[in-house]
Amino acid sequence: MRLPLASRRVTVLGTALAGIVAAGIAIANPAALAAPGAPGTRPVFCDHDNRKTPFAQYLCAQPGDLLDVRIGDVHPTQPSLGYDEVYYKLGRYTLGKDAINKKFDDWCEADGRIAAASAAPDARLDDPSSFTCQLPVGAETADSIAPMKTVVIGPGGEPFLTDGHHTLTSFFETPDGGADLHVRLRVQANLSTLTRPAFWDQMQANKWVYLRDPQGHPTKINKLPTSVGLANFADDKYRSLLYFGRDIGYAQNGLPFQEFYWGSWVRDAQPIDLAAWNPDDLASYLAAVKALTQTMTALPKDTVVDSGFTAAQLGALALWNDGKAANKGEFDKLSKPYSEAKPGKLAYTLQYKLVHGLL
Repeated sequence: MRLPLASRRVTVLGTALAGIVAAGIAIANPAALAAPGAPGTRPVFCDHDNRKTPFAQYLCAQPGDLLDVRIGDVHPTQPSLGYDEVYYKLGRYTLGKDAINKKFDDWCEADGRIAAASAAPDARLDDPSSFTCQLPVGAETADSIAPMKTVVIGPGGEPFLTDGHHTLTSFFETPDGGADLHVRLRVQANLSTLTRPAFWDQMQANKWVYLRDPQGHPTKINKLPTSVGLANFADDKYRSLLYFGRDIGYAQNGLPFQEFYWGSWVRDAQPIDLAAWNPDDLASYLAAVKALTQTMTALPKDTVVDSGFTAAQLGALALWNDGKAANKGEFDKLSKPYSEAKPGKLAYTLQYKLVHGLL
């Protein structure tokens, strides 16, 4: 179970202090670090003078750390989202039929603790005492950490999200979430000692930022969103289409912006005819997903899809629907209407859009 907010902040600070001590850096007055900029102090740690940064609590994070963050603090590294993926999640969270609301499973997975173990009838994401995860903090495993969303610490301690924009936006948008909700992110790198130009050079070299809009036009770094939340992103319909093709035409493999590269291929190479695709109709959406994913799996695996990445590097499956018939496997799950006990992802998307006047 998550710690209360105040305790979590102390825990993060304590972790940072422990790392400093282990590195052999003397701390004459730890209390001064808890109050950056206090009168008469010049708190300096991890090669930083942190008096003026609002992100001081993230400055000492090291690669591999599981860093507790306020989701309103994280800065995106992409200009757009597939809105329909977020609508699916919000539909599942607010209209779902699960015994334990899927939002608690998603939060526990994002926090490195597999899934929800229990939730009170009135459980809320912003009340960590109201639900539990399968693993307690400190009992994480390599397998439980692997699906965690990732962050790079930039100049001044600013946290830049490199994976998890849809998940954190869904937490941001759900009624019991918002900017003040906390979740842990796995630290990819700490580049906080770099100048801002050098930081962005490194981010681009590592392909940890995606700088194309939904039309394929270049996006300037200073035009990236400053926070998660639907209103801050453009809608990329091809990114949505790719989301629903997971484990039907390709498998996620940890490559940042994997679906955006596939989406660029759909937009630019036009491997299938989407002129009749109606994203507001279940049958039409399913037909588009099926046609696209069948084309993806038929590609020779050494075909360059986008940005130098081949179909194999972008996770294309060897066989459509992992070799299963259309009435089996992931495509069958995706096809279920909202009237079913376990609706498919597309059904939740369309039901949420219907309820909220988005169709």
